[in-house]
Amino acid sequence: MYNESIPSDKKKIIVLGSGPNRIGQGIEFDYCCTHGLQAIKECGYEAIMINCNPETVSTDFDMADKLYFEPVFWEHLWEIIELEQPYGVIVQLGGQTALKLAKRLHEKGVRIIGTSFDSMDIAEDRGRFSDLLKELQIPYPQYGTAFTAEEAMEVANKIGYPVLVRPSYVLGGQRMRIVINDDELEKGVLSLLKHLPDNKILIDHFLDRCQEAEIDGICDGENFHVMGIMEHIEPAGIHSGDSNAVLPPFNLTPLVMEEMKDYAKKIAFKLDIRGLINIQFAIKDGKVFVIEANPRASRTTPFIAKAYQIPYLNVATKVMMGEKKLSDFKFEPLLKGYAIKEPVFSFDKFPNVNKELGPEMKSTGEAIRFIKDLKDPYFRTLYKERSMHLSK
Repeated sequence: MYNESIPSDKKKIIVLGSGPNRIGQGIEFDYCCTHGLQAIKECGYEAIMINCNPETVSTDFDMADKLYFEPVFWEHLWEIIELEQPYGVIVQLGGQTALKLAKRLHEKGVRIIGTSFDSMDIAEDRGRFSDLLKELQIPYPQYGTAFTAEEAMEVANKIGYPVLVRPSYVLGGQRMRIVINDDELEKGVLSLLKHLPDNKILIDHFLDRCQEAEIDGICDGENFHVMGIMEHIEPAGIHSGDSNAVLPPFNLTPLVMEEMKDYAKKIAFKLDIRGLINIQFAIKDGKVFVIEANPRASRTTPFIAKAYQIPYLNVATKVMMGEKKLSDFKFEPLLKGYAIKEPVFSFDKFPNVNKELGPEMKSTGEAIRFIKDLKDPYFRTLYKERSMHLSK
């Protein structure tokens, strides 16, 4: 068999893309990969891109030094690694698809650029992450883990309904659901185990009627920088990818925001994050709870970079590689007023799909809207709809 790929003698770094566009895995990660490739080349490495999506900028023939137009599956990735012998692989820029390959890379002894696999696993494993929050004395919803429907019911009755049932290492809130009694729980768990067998199930107490917000940050091991704090307009229970989110926050008190920053910093340092992290919060009666942490670029990272006009993905990639520290950069946001992240849905193309929003993601993309102030009619309409929903 003829092999047209001839490896060079240069020091190489592979960037894993996010594969085909699909719900929970949007085109936003193309922005992350594109800026990551540019940063790698600026640092003198050979940039190698692996992705199979022809609709992306990161797969343009002149973007990476070498492009492998291959599925982002382990079998394809391992053959490329054996041929190229890279210095390391970046998994933080390609969403959940890339992140899920970190375990195989770790087991094979391949260097993961940035945050270690064990730290990623702590953040992704809902049980391990809750144990970490407990150690740091950071509030989080009561939880328990289970492997069967019977165990799940025991946990749910102990912590109290309503509960959020979810598996680990999933894309776009896949199979997550809010349940209010034993019958719904049993159906949800059996469905989850049918589609994701042997997956650990986490049962969280669901904090109803609370605000949700998130932080995207960069950590270099010595310093932590908050890229942005976004407040969701929709109430708790709607997946963050399906929510309208406002940058900067419009209704959070200074004390709440300081607590969020403090918790995010503690988590980033405890996980020894090198590069990007996204942390989701719930605010109930003025108390801040941590819901989850994603040790990678989130779908809102490009949104913040564009709104503030700061090349955060270029910065984060150089931090992951150890080429730069956060102290080497100056961050001056240029946003005047507010930016709103608008989810984009394709319900017109899929008329038979359930349009009711919940913890499982249904949006297929997002847009950005700039407003001068909170008197803007678009924002006022969104906020009014939220208030009506909470009053029910």
